[in-house]
Amino acid sequence: MLWLTAEQALEKLGTKPQTLYANVSRGRIRAKADASDPRRSLYNAVDVMRLAARHAGRRKTETVAADAIQWGDPVLPSAISTILDGRLYYRGRDVATWAEHATLEETAALLWKSGPITAAASESSETGPSIERAFVLLAQRVTRDLPTLGRAPTVLQAEAESILSIVASVLAPDAAASPLHLRLATSWSRPEAADCIRRALVLLADHELNASTFASRVAASSGATLSAAVLSGLSTLSGPLHGGAWHGVASLIAEVDALDASQAIRQALTQGRPLPAFGHPLYPDGDIRAKALMAQFDLPPSYAELATAGQEIVGEGVNIDFALTAMSAAFDLPDDAPLVIFALARTVGWLAHAMEQIESGRLIRPRARYTGPAIERPLKIDNVG
Repeated sequence: MLWLTAEQALEKLGTKPQTLYANVSRGRIRAKADASDPRRSLYNAVDVMRLAARHAGRRKTETVAADAIQWGDPVLPSAISTILDGRLYYRGRDVATWAEHATLEETAALLWKSGPITAAASESSETGPSIERAFVLLAQRVTRDLPTLGRAPTVLQAEAESILSIVASVLAPDAAASPLHLRLATSWSRPEAADCIRRALVLLADHELNASTFASRVAASSGATLSAAVLSGLSTLSGPLHGGAWHGVASLIAEVDALDASQAIRQALTQGRPLPAFGHPLYPDGDIRAKALMAQFDLPPSYAELATAGQEIVGEGVNIDFALTAMSAAFDLPDDAPLVIFALARTVGWLAHAMEQIESGRLIRPRARYTGPAIERPLKIDNVG
């Protein structure tokens, strides 16, 4: 991520310093402290150039839309969550504070604007949590459940609770009707990890309009079943640039163990490989979710070494993908624990967004900007005689 000094940003924008600061306070330009001089700030180059182009009057409608899709301006209204000044909020509540005491079920009630939520108990599984089974059960429900159009919010909330129970039955299998974080800890035989799992579930329940949430809203906007919306979200989450980012963190840790943190990072940078453990476009001063989670456990040595080296070499703090993978390592959880926790948590957010989209009554149908071969237009033949 490229950052500009105030002087460089002002030159690009052609505005006064007060205007620059106002754009930062309104969330239009991301800023962070300059590591070499904490009294100075650096400004996100992409945000600056986008505003500069807008002020110059060069942005067409399709350019605005294209920018909005990739970390740009908000593209649809939502009352569920937002990120402001480096903090994440669920319906106005600071998530780092909320995670100090809340469970995932209480978070579902908050995000869904519903009464108390309980995930029904399930049969214990000898194989433990299974993402594969979640896909299968959701796909089966898609063919059986009713479309969402014309159904009351209270009915949809009850259906959402049953879908959460289905997902929990295979991601947190346990015959006891206990909170989901306890069910996960029990299924992994790690009772000492229960509180950290609880915090992780709450911190990951929603994150504004991320890729998987957008996929869920698109499905819901068509009137598809709530289970289809969750299945769309889960499918998108499985990608290596989203919920699968923990694979990249684990691979980087393996390189740290084989070399050392500094060499592993330098080698990745030299080879042009991404560093999924560091930075987040929406948190220029560090991922608040990672900070809130990592405050609850001791980082394993390799992770601590990587975090320190990353700050020194890359200039970015670690993100939630790093924190979740580090937590799994600290408590010796199964290899796929980060994805299991992520998927179970985000199911709550997908259902919240699906119900909000349904309530809006709007179909999400963007247009594409054609970049293919020249269009063959039919010849106009004038009538003669």
